[in-house]
Amino acid sequence: MELLADQLRTYPIMALFLCLGFGYGVGKFRVGKFELGGIAGTLLVAVFVGQIGGINLSTDVQNVFFSLFIFMVGYNGGPQFFAALNRTALTKLLAAFMMTLWGLFFVIVVARWAGLDKGLAAGLAAGGLTQSAIIGTAGNAIDLLGLAADEAEKLKTNIAVGYSVTYIFGSIGPILAVSVIPIIMKWNLREEALKLAQKLSGGGRNLEEGEFLPMNRFDARAYRVQDGAQIVGQSVKEIEAGFDEDILVERLLQDGVAVDAAPDTKVSAGDLVVVSGLVSGLAKFESSAGSEVGEIPPEMVIVEERRNVVITNPKLAGKTLIQLREAISADQRRGVYISKITRTGHDVPVLHNTEIHAGDEVSIVGHKDDLNRAAKFAGYVPPSASVTNFIALGIGVAVGYLVGEISFVIAGTKVALGSGLGCLVTGLIIGYLRTRRPKIGGINRGAANFLQSFGLAVFVGVVGLNAGQPALQAIQEYGITLLLLGVVVTLMPMIVQFPINYIALRIRNPIEACAVVTGSRSGNPGFATLLEKAGNSTPTPAFTMTYAVANIFLTLWGPLVVAFVP
Repeated sequence: MELLADQLRTYPIMALFLCLGFGYGVGKFRVGKFELGGIAGTLLVAVFVGQIGGINLSTDVQNVFFSLFIFMVGYNGGPQFFAALNRTALTKLLAAFMMTLWGLFFVIVVARWAGLDKGLAAGLAAGGLTQSAIIGTAGNAIDLLGLAADEAEKLKTNIAVGYSVTYIFGSIGPILAVSVIPIIMKWNLREEALKLAQKLSGGGRNLEEGEFLPMNRFDARAYRVQDGAQIVGQSVKEIEAGFDEDILVERLLQDGVAVDAAPDTKVSAGDLVVVSGLVSGLAKFESSAGSEVGEIPPEMVIVEERRNVVITNPKLAGKTLIQLREAISADQRRGVYISKITRTGHDVPVLHNTEIHAGDEVSIVGHKDDLNRAAKFAGYVPPSASVTNFIALGIGVAVGYLVGEISFVIAGTKVALGSGLGCLVTGLIIGYLRTRRPKIGGINRGAANFLQSFGLAVFVGVVGLNAGQPALQAIQEYGITLLLLGVVVTLMPMIVQFPINYIALRIRNPIEACAVVTGSRSGNPGFATLLEKAGNSTPTPAFTMTYAVANIFLTLWGPLVVAFVP
């Protein structure tokens, strides 16, 4: 063991990656619906490994990776954050903001009442409100207080302590909320989710679990046209118009000869017709054409393409899918079908009344030429996995440090924004601008998500290793007190805000009401529980909107906690 300890002291980077590996392993253990998560697991393992002593990593390492993390938080959340600033989303936006404000209020109140120092209070906020970014923004604020090095280091160690003690219940709290609120309100979430799906689908029949999933929307099939069929004698253009462009006639086999489906080509009895389009449209087509054919000749095989497009056209943002059909001409949308919508990393149900937001990544299917036309009209195709705009990344982080120099006085204390909040602001701006000017800040979503996750993991790993033995001593001294205070900080904002949401803000749909609570608390475990109870993805739009807002404002509260706690 001593040999291993010497190796870790000699190669602290090895210790860091060891903490990452074991931390994410620990984070995968589940107790019921609760999962600790890789970030909290990494911090706990790093604090444990730090007991060896003498493992010192430069604070420059944690600063670099925190800057990457916080910039990507803004970059990923920028489009959705600004998209939420509209009238239709105003009540949900306000609900999310008020929830974060209550969180700040209860942190400050209980911290002052219990006599916690600035570090423990910030850790209480980070863990009780499950916003890991507060560790960094509060740490930046402490660095700017002009304290002695030892005192500042102790406060930053206490941030890690407060976080590690309160995070577990902070994650459990939203799970309890989506479990208890429906009982109190006498809601059946599964039934309410089906009702909401029916509403979003434009009044169609109730959908069972999974029936409306995006992968089921588009297909291609072959039909043998029967004598007396409705489409006999009609041209390709007339057939497609009769089905409101929900289908596309791809190819015909007439008298054994493959024929391209030109607009004026007429269909005769006995023809083999290959049709692509929405599954609902294909079902209607079969009743108008004839029986489906299972096997078709090789010359009738068609090839389709799937492409992701980021929505930037302001004419599309804020409209539902059914409104888009009315706003876009038949020629413009011919042969193009939406198969999937992703918003801030979450799949959104593809239904008639689903709204499209700026920054949504929409998966469309069709032929290459049709997709090129649609992509140019709707937005831009995101860069491939191997492409990242390092100009935007480098300049964005650099400017973020300059923005972080802005300072003001709160409660008699000079508080600067700090590099963390500065990088968050520039990330938000660049993330938003890329939806307006596609060539600005093109960072692949996968790369952005990796930098966000890895940046935070490295940051908390360095914090835990550098905290070392003082962290364990502080946990032993303050553990029970912090745990109980964390319960208050976790539960009280939800207890206070939910009646306000329901009565004053009139957020009364059960699914949306619960989604707003979990999103406003940045509660991913709670959201996962809500999805399971709902049985479909109808909670996703309300969650993603409020989650983006909560992430931004909770991160901003780090310096305020430092300013308002003595």
